[in-house]
Amino acid sequence: MKLEDLRHRRFSYDVVGSTRYDETPPGYHRLDHRVRIGSGDDVFRRAGEALMTWRMHTKAGVRIKATDTPAVIGANSLGRVGVGSLGLAVICRVVWVVDEPDRIGFAYGTLEGHPEAGEESFVVTREPDGIYFTVRAYSRAGTWYASLGGPVTRAVQTRFAQRYAKALQRLANH
Repeated sequence: MKLEDLRHRRFSYDVVGSTRYDETPPGYHRLDHRVRIGSGDDVFRRAGEALMTWRMHTKAGVRIKATDTPAVIGANSLGRVGVGSLGLAVICRVVWVVDEPDRIGFAYGTLEGHPEAGEESFVVTREPDGIYFTVRAYSRAGTWYASLGGPVTRAVQTRFAQRYAKALQRLANH
């Protein structure tokens, strides 16, 4: 699969943009992972830059290519998770972006062929007591093997949220 092959793929779920809101769409599993990653303007700036340029994904172990850097609405991404050519393809499209003085991030949604169906957002916020990173996801199985994986699939998603947070913390505090 090539990055340019993604432009004609459709979303594999019907609640596009759902991670902007606090309600879990019916039939989806929800993941929320929020971590304080540091404090100060420099940490906020570096975290936002690492997030929007896909460096967080790379540092967390996802081999990723994207049509646009920084992330913009409509950008397609092709990630690979796993060992070498046996890695699992993770194909997504950016559905919303936020760039405000105290909040920066984006969400991407799964495209046809992704093992899961749903959306994941990554947002860095500046709050009175520090800089926080939040991953929010709504998902359900998109393939037979993800369905077969059940709770294991959700545990892997949680583990990646933790990896993203640790990677962003390292990138923001160097």
